[in-house]
Parts: sequence; structure tokens; C-alpha cells
Amino acid sequence: MRRSIPSIQGLICFESAAKHLSYTYAAQELCITQSAVSRQIQQLEDFLAVELFIRTRHGVELTIAGQQYFKSIRPYLLGLEKCTADVISHKGLGGTLKLGVVPTFATRWLLPKLHLLNQKHPEITVHLETSTKPFLFNDNIFDAAIFAGTQQQIDHWPGIQAHYLMDEEIVPVCSPRLIERYFPDAVMINENTYDLSPEDLLKIPLLQQTTRPSIWQEWFLTHHMQHPKPFDGQRHELFSMLAVAASHDMGMALIPQMLIESELQKKELVIVSNKKLKGSRKYYLIHSSQDISPTIQKFVEWIYQELEQLKTNTN
Repeated sequence: MRRSIPSIQGLICFESAAKHLSYTYAAQELCITQSAVSRQIQQLEDFLAVELFIRTRHGVELTIAGQQYFKSIRPYLLGLEKCTADVISHKGLGGTLKLGVVPTFATRWLLPKLHLLNQKHPEITVHLETSTKPFLFNDNIFDAAIFAGTQQQIDHWPGIQAHYLMDEEIVPVCSPRLIERYFPDAVMINENTYDLSPEDLLKIPLLQQTTRPSIWQEWFLTHHMQHPKPFDGQRHELFSMLAVAASHDMGMALIPQMLIESELQKKELVIVSNKKLKGSRKYYLIHSSQDISPTIQKFVEWIYQELEQLKTNTN
């Protein structure tokens, strides 16, 4: 059965004219004549049996139907363009993986390891985009994503397949200078960790994460303590911002240890207590449940291998 789809050339002319609100600019962008643009759009309007543009003294304006159609088709044209470029660049031997990632995980854990993926699978090209909001797979923006969330969020997220990656182990950290200031006689139990009591930590100013306002209260309650002001302190949205603030003596922060390995190795941050908090959020690799491409499958296998290596190094 023949698909009821208009010509690609007509869609491209419409998209360009709608973007510029000008047949003239569309013709210049597409390197064709203005009459050719007009003819393609007329054929598209005939196919749809609806007007997409209204002519004005200053050019053209989109009708309501035109606005809706422009908004609907543009992601698909972009997706088609990217898929075509992918086939051309990889000659069918590999693929591009459009991966959405939560910001700090991308910069602190994934990016430093992508060269290992390239060594194992040079045929795969990864394009990263960050977001703190749930990722969508029905508009061709992402092929897969790494998301930090709760099991409840995953259970109520329609149309996805989720691969559990790891729990979130959160540790209290601050700069070595703050330890020297408040506890000059404190002794480290290993190369980057002190084991101060929850009572000791009441003396150090707190740093807060905007999206987790009760995290310090959770940490102290987990260790049978009440902090008199658990919500006080500077607020920052991302773990990476908290790490910078903590390393510059601004206070004590709760951050997943895997995201601050560099600061711990450089002695810019130290763990102030061996008492960890198991976060309610977990890390998942997610993608559309409709299918899983060979490229995504290779990425899933690779990231599981990296996590096994992480467990080995930690133990």
C-alpha cells in the first residue's frame, strides 16, 4: 500500500519558507528559484487540501494549520537528515548514538571514559546532550539516555526499556582547609577520608542541592542525629556546582563519590565521614521499548563492562 506522504522536496521548501516567513529567503537558502519554492508549496497545499500560508504586504504568514504542520514535521526532517548523514559517514558499518545524559554524570563519569568506547567500537559516534528533565524518544531527539531517578519514575514512564546501572552512594565532602580550620587534630583513616562523627559535622556550614532540599536532613536522620538547621546554606542546582563550591571552602556538600574521584585524587576535596547515604535515585540506561538497535546494544554491553571494572577497582 502506498504511503500517504507528500514529496520530500515540498516539505523542505515549506520548512524553509515557514522558518524565514519568506519565499525569497527560502529560495536563497535552497539555491532554487522563488517560483520553484512557490510551486512546491502550492503542490503541498493541494496534497493536504489546506492553506499553509497567507500572503501579506510584507511577505507571507503561516496559517494556524501551517503553524501546527511546521511544528510537527520539523523534528522528522531533522531526524531524516541526521540518519542520512549517519549512513553516509559510516558507510553502513556503524552508527551514531544520540545520547541524553544528566549533566554531572556526563562530565564527571561518562566523558572521561568515552575514549575506551572508541577503542572498542570505533564505528560508533556518540553525540551527547544534557538534560535534568525526563528524556523523550518519540521525537527523534535521543536514541537512548542515562537517567538518574527513582524506581517509581521508571515504572510510570511509558514506552521505555530501562537497564539498571548502579545505585547512588552519597558521601559528605569538604575542602581539606575546612577540616584544618574546624578539626586541626583530625586524623585520616585512608588517603582521602576522615571519620568524623555526625556531632562533629554540626560545626561545618552546609551546602544544599536545589533539587534535593531535604538531603542533609536525610543524612543526619539516617545516622540518628537531628541537625538544628538542615536546610540552611548556599543552594546549587548541580552536583558539579556543589563540588566547586565545596572545594573553595564554602561548606560541606553531599555528593555521589563516583562523581568526585578527580577532586579526591587531587586532594581538592576530602570525605569527612565514612557514613554514606544510599540515595533514593538510581542510574538507568533507557531507550524506546519499540526496538533496540545494534548500536544501542553495543553501548549497553560496553557500559556494563565499565561498571564491572569500577566495582573491581572499588573493592
